[in-house]
Amino acid sequence: MNLFNSALGENITFVRPAYLLISGLSGIQEMKHYYVFLCFVYIVSVVGNTTVMAVICLDRNLRTPKYIAVFNLAFVDLLGSSSLMPKLIDIFLFNHRYISYNDCLTFLFFCYTCLCMQSFNLLTLSYDRLIAIIHPLHYHVKVTHRFMMASIVSFWVFAIIVNLISVGLLTRLSICRSVSINSYFCDHGQIYRLACNDNFPNYVISCLFPVLIFWLPFLFILLSYLYIGCTLAKVATVQEGLKAFKTCTAHLSLVAIYFIPVLITFTLMEKINPNARIVNLSLTSILPPTLNPIIYVLQTQEIKKSFKRLLKIRGKSQMIKK
Repeated sequence: MNLFNSALGENITFVRPAYLLISGLSGIQEMKHYYVFLCFVYIVSVVGNTTVMAVICLDRNLRTPKYIAVFNLAFVDLLGSSSLMPKLIDIFLFNHRYISYNDCLTFLFFCYTCLCMQSFNLLTLSYDRLIAIIHPLHYHVKVTHRFMMASIVSFWVFAIIVNLISVGLLTRLSICRSVSINSYFCDHGQIYRLACNDNFPNYVISCLFPVLIFWLPFLFILLSYLYIGCTLAKVATVQEGLKAFKTCTAHLSLVAIYFIPVLITFTLMEKINPNARIVNLSLTSILPPTLNPIIYVLQTQEIKKSFKRLLKIRGKSQMIKK
């Protein structure tokens, strides 16, 4: 970060507090029960996403381009919830609300990077569904392992660069209005508002971030499904159309669960009550990673069959040992 600062200006002194205070929800009694609930949800998320990743790794039938994206989604969900929840538990259940300045920026970087990648994973899966339904004969030509890996790596690089820029710009702020962050984690929007020097670049980032990371992927997903619907209405019967759309139900469920609360929160920003914003964002951060593996196991036939197959193989191996 020193290189970042020296590139933008020399001999500049910034006021950086040794510690920042994560205030969390205010004016609400017995909030520990809410954080205990989030802890339980986190455990379910870890078990679910680890199971999906294990099933994809163990079953060769699932080593297809689509399941590379599903594996990455499960990995991001696991990484994101594990970046957030242990620290959340430490802060609010064990009342360690002070966090060092550098740890706070690291916390912010990992949380926002995983939030970005969840959006990009859903975008990648929507492209997979678009090609599979509209161009089924060209699917294996257009959606290859190489294409899927290149897409995922590109999104990772983009998410990391965007969040490094966000963190780098925060290091150029003098935090002197307060050391209290009115959120449940090191929230970018709450931190830059504590500055007493020029924070306009950070404001620009906070405006561009929702557009690039959430609105553009969401609009692509929305347009892709509108295109799928219009195409099926022209060339397929009602039963064929419903059968084709049934393959999209898992993905559509994930899109709704993830994007609706995120878009509301990041678009309205300060217009939302602080407590409502904290609850909305905290649930958005932990519920989708928990529900994603459950939805994929229940609604995706390939994973259900693979899971049953692996259980049968394990059962047979145990019987042989006996």
